[in-house]
Amino acid sequence: MSQGRCSALVAAVMLAAMVVVFHCEVAEAATFAVGGGGGWTYNTVGWPKGKRFRAGDTLVFNYGSGYHNVVAVNRAGYNGCATPAGAKVYQSGNDQIKLAKGTNYFICNYPGHCEGGMKIAVTAL
Repeated sequence: MSQGRCSALVAAVMLAAMVVVFHCEVAEAATFAVGGGGGWTYNTVGWPKGKRFRAGDTLVFNYGSGYHNVVAVNRAGYNGCATPAGAKVYQSGNDQIKLAKGTNYFICNYPGHCEGGMKIAVTAL
């Protein structure tokens, strides 16, 4: 009979551990305001430096709608400040984008903006 109690205790401890692990994974997702208080603007290219990002974290791009946008691009689009066919364009002025694992690239494709440093590459673990 003590073996049954022990098995029940082990099952209860394992269930509690799984709840804690699940809770920790959910709690790990973070939200980052791109550019800090200045928002998504020129010269934000260096903003990701020194920050740790994880897949599932959310980037919030705050900017004046109609003055800027956010375009999710590939590496070539980022390096060349060009919008590839089919790229997702955000224009709300308060865009919230979840990071995928790997490097995520974003630019503003208004003429001259990306070239002015309005682009970021964010690597999420």
